[in-house]
Amino acid sequence: MLGLMQDRPLLISTLVEHAARYHAGVEIVSKTCEGPEHRTNYAGIRSRAAKLAKALVRLGVKPGDRVATLAWNTHRHMELYFAVSGLGAVLHTVNPRLFPEQIDYIVNHAEGSVLFFDITFADLVAKLQPKLATVEKFVAMTDTEHVPGNVADCLCYETLVEAEDDDFEWPLFDERTASSLCYTSGTTGNPKGVLYSHRSTVLHSFTACSSDGLKLSSADSVLLVVPLFHVNAWGIPYAAAMCGAKLVLPGPWLDGKSIYELAVREECNFSLGVPTVWLGFFKHIDENPDLDLSQIKLERVVVGGSAAPRAIIEKFHEKFGAFVIHAWGMSETSPLGSIGNLLPKHRNLPLDEQVTIQAKQGRAIYGVELRIAGEDGKSLLHDGSIAGDLMVRGPWVSSGYFRGEGGDVLDADGWFATGDVAMIDADGYIQITDRSKDVIKSGGEWISSIDLENVAVAHPSVQEAAVIGLPHPKWQERPLLIVVKKPGTDPSRQELLDFLSTRVAKWWLPDDVTFVEELPHTATGKLQKTKLREQFRDHALPA
Repeated sequence: MLGLMQDRPLLISTLVEHAARYHAGVEIVSKTCEGPEHRTNYAGIRSRAAKLAKALVRLGVKPGDRVATLAWNTHRHMELYFAVSGLGAVLHTVNPRLFPEQIDYIVNHAEGSVLFFDITFADLVAKLQPKLATVEKFVAMTDTEHVPGNVADCLCYETLVEAEDDDFEWPLFDERTASSLCYTSGTTGNPKGVLYSHRSTVLHSFTACSSDGLKLSSADSVLLVVPLFHVNAWGIPYAAAMCGAKLVLPGPWLDGKSIYELAVREECNFSLGVPTVWLGFFKHIDENPDLDLSQIKLERVVVGGSAAPRAIIEKFHEKFGAFVIHAWGMSETSPLGSIGNLLPKHRNLPLDEQVTIQAKQGRAIYGVELRIAGEDGKSLLHDGSIAGDLMVRGPWVSSGYFRGEGGDVLDADGWFATGDVAMIDADGYIQITDRSKDVIKSGGEWISSIDLENVAVAHPSVQEAAVIGLPHPKWQERPLLIVVKKPGTDPSRQELLDFLSTRVAKWWLPDDVTFVEELPHTATGKLQKTKLREQFRDHALPA
């Protein structure tokens, strides 16, 4: 017997319609690439998203088409979030920090038909334009005055929007329809696409708004520092529309001073970002002792992307009385997988003990199941003493990669292997202890050690190479390149770095190069990176 409830699809368009109807006047404040600040509200976002949807249809965009973006956190990018998915197309946010060849691969692999870009990326787009075989239209996200001249046949975002009215009825379709596409470079080889659905996105938003989630509500003024091009800004644009939270978007201005001033001016009580952002934020505070810190109204700060250093958790509490919510997830989990709120029994603990709990990666939230598995695949005890491979499943967890890349990614019981090694305690808090694959996390972004090694050994003087991550005070981890020279050669540190600089993204470049006579191997010929980490644990990276 089925229940007698109405069956209305969970669609992203319903979020912006709800926000425009019940939170119409709530502000969306945006720094722009042109310079001036832009202020609108949910009614304005809905109106312009509807106009943009009409413009996209006029450009020939059809349901299922991929629409790519190379853009910062601005009101225009947020309009695209709702316009593209709302009409049944797929929003494909591209990380502009990737190496151009990776961006080339990603856009072509996704077969995007239209590419929207901020004017700060005009030179990059001009360089890539001849290689983007499937892109038929290039749109500069600006007004007519600032349209770049170096991108051929470039359209103007504001001209497209202004030519339409907002009388647009969002189509209804299956809630399992694809809504957005993000590529992850967290594994070796080419980036892989994670394809989200309307259903998964709306369900994910409910959790962000729940009390045991991120507690997002209409009472919040949210400084959204995590990029809109990074895992859909952790789902916040959708969740904010669901609950009517004010959003403050910093555009390309992510330095400590700009973030501080925005937080003060817009009285932000909630913010989200990777640890690197907060290190810059506190650096600005430390360098300006005359700042009136009472102007900062932060109450909650979400830190993710990399492990939150204990010092950051303590600083937020000490200077602002703000609670750090340490969260864990990945592109494949939309990304919320666990959230670090305290339980009632922790409220009266000494601060030092509370911080110890906050420094863990939080507990599973409803909709996500977590377990740790041993080498035999069997579940291990959740008693906080045993580490195993972290496995996850749930309605907003990926079941596979776009176009089947990587093959089957789920086991027979539907579990996805995260690639992390973790412990889970009796209360459900997880603590990431290592990664089963030697991927380096730097500033919230992934660096593949194997990809770096493969590039390094292409140098004519390199016999063998290994890359490991070492702790870094700002970026959490930075790569160290360890090289065995070919007999009769004597390459220098700078020679190798120069060689790598033309083949990998700048931020992937190792911070240092060291030379050894040989590298440790297992019986099967694999590098023993555990031994290398032990050997070089005291290696000091250059300042």
